[in-house]
Amino acid sequence: MAFGALLGTALLAAPVAAHATAARPTAPSAAHAAPAAPAAAAATGLDDPAKKEIAMRIVSSAENSSLDWKAQYKYIEDIGDERGYTAGIIGFCSGTGDMLDLVEYYTQVKPGNVLAGYLPALRKVNGSDSHAGLDPNFTRDWAKAAQDGEFKKAQDHERDRVYFNPSVKQGKSDGVGTLGQFMYYDAIVMHGDGTDSTSFRNIRKRALSKAKPPAQGGNETTWLNAFLDARVWAMKQEEAHSDTSRVDTAQRVFLKKGNLNLNTPLDWKVYGDSFHIG
Repeated sequence: MAFGALLGTALLAAPVAAHATAARPTAPSAAHAAPAAPAAAAATGLDDPAKKEIAMRIVSSAENSSLDWKAQYKYIEDIGDERGYTAGIIGFCSGTGDMLDLVEYYTQVKPGNVLAGYLPALRKVNGSDSHAGLDPNFTRDWAKAAQDGEFKKAQDHERDRVYFNPSVKQGKSDGVGTLGQFMYYDAIVMHGDGTDSTSFRNIRKRALSKAKPPAQGGNETTWLNAFLDARVWAMKQEEAHSDTSRVDTAQRVFLKKGNLNLNTPLDWKVYGDSFHIG
C-alpha cells in the first residue's frame, strides 16, 4: 500500500503481554482470611490475537469500507492513486514493491502458482503506475490465487513482516499501549517506512520535535496527539490521502476517550461511514 521503500527485513513481534487478572478471593475461614492478590494494570499489546483482529477490522473499514477484512484477500483494483494495482488484505501495490515481494514469497512456498508468471512484469512496473505485462488477466488470476490457502498465508506473512511486526515493535519500544501501536500500524500501512518525508519514520521524527514518547519520559496522550498531528500533515501532502477522517473521526476519537488499550466497544467513522465493534 505504502509509497516509497518499505522495510525489507523481517522483524519479530515482541512477546504478547497477557492480561493480568487478580485472583478472586475465596470466602475466609473463621481462623484465617488470606489477603486478596492486588489487581494488576498490565495491558495487552496489539499482538494479542483479539487486539490484532480489531486492528485488522479498523484498517479494513478505511481501506475497504468493510469490517470483513478476510473477504479482502481477493480484492484488487487500480484506485487511481498512481500506485498501480492495489490488492489484498493490506493494499499491496504493484507500484510500491510490496506486491512484488508478496508474489515472490508466494512463489517460493508454492512454485508454479497462477501469479508466478507475472513476476517479470511486476519487477518492470515497480515504482510506477503501469499495468504493462499485467493486463488483461492479472486481476482475474489474483482472484483465482486468493482461493488458495497458501496465498492467504503468504498475504498474512507479508503483512506481518513488513507492516504489523515493525509497528508493534516500535510502539513497545516507545512505551505506548495498544492504541498507540495501532496508530503506528495504520500509519505504516499507508505511508511505508522509507526515507521520504511522509514515511512512518519521518512522521515519528516530526512528532518528536513536539513531544516525547513515554519511554523518554513523555505523557502518552500528549505524544499520541503529536504523532497524529504529524500523520495528518503527511496525509495532506498527497491528494489521494487528503481525507484525514481515518484519523479525525476514528483514532482521535479513541484517544479523546482515553481508550489507550483499544478496548471494545468501539464506534468510529471513516469517510462518513459509521462502524461499530461490540
